[in-house]
Amino acid sequence: MAPTREALDRSVLAAPPLSAWSCFAPLLRAEAWPSVVELNALWPEGARHRFVVQDKALLADGLHYEERIARHGAIATRPANWHDLFNAFVWLRYGAIKQTLNARQMAEIAIMGPRERSRPQYALTHFDEAGVIVTLTDSRMLDAWGAHDWHRLFWTFRDAWLGGEARVDVFGHALLEHALTPGKLLVGKALVVTGGNDAARRCAEAIASGAVLVDPLELRPLPVSGVPGWHADTNAESFYTDAPCFQPLRAGRVYPAPLS
Repeated sequence: MAPTREALDRSVLAAPPLSAWSCFAPLLRAEAWPSVVELNALWPEGARHRFVVQDKALLADGLHYEERIARHGAIATRPANWHDLFNAFVWLRYGAIKQTLNARQMAEIAIMGPRERSRPQYALTHFDEAGVIVTLTDSRMLDAWGAHDWHRLFWTFRDAWLGGEARVDVFGHALLEHALTPGKLLVGKALVVTGGNDAARRCAEAIASGAVLVDPLELRPLPVSGVPGWHADTNAESFYTDAPCFQPLRAGRVYPAPLS
């Protein structure tokens, strides 16, 4: 459970991953919850989408959440709710990815109907809720990650994380909500991009084409609390062998090649 707004330890806003969302800090730090009017004021001019209050009147339209977005550009948003507030922030920052997720969900709903869920839908939802975009330039780090050699990935290649050669951008709004709890061990579901820039665009293109997020097992788990500086204990080498978020590789588990 996320802390209440009144009980929030606002020091978490100055630490990763929430520090990367500092442009929204005034809305997070304010005593009062932002309204959908305030959130909608942050859209770029000409944007098709809008946040709308999720209430009984809205839900009476009988539309699926994804269908409402696809048809009307209306993103149902519960007032005074951390989960939906972070969802709004992700829409504002990563709108292209959000739109491709919505389009893929709608394509699956057309096949499955509004009550059943397919393997691609589970993959799309996992990334929407807990997704991270990881950019790597050193293939040795990918090898370590593929073997769940967390000590090597985070400790041996510590300088790569600190120097920016390896980068994590949190996309999942549930993951951001979990980060409100100080010291919580966070694990994301990753899409990986090797080399180059504009990783978000490349992810959006791959999602739109159906090249990724076909099955939830293709997502690489990444204990993002292991990224140096993201947790208070990352200065201790023993953290990478003792913390429960660092799980061994399951027998037979393999991951797809990264986006390049």
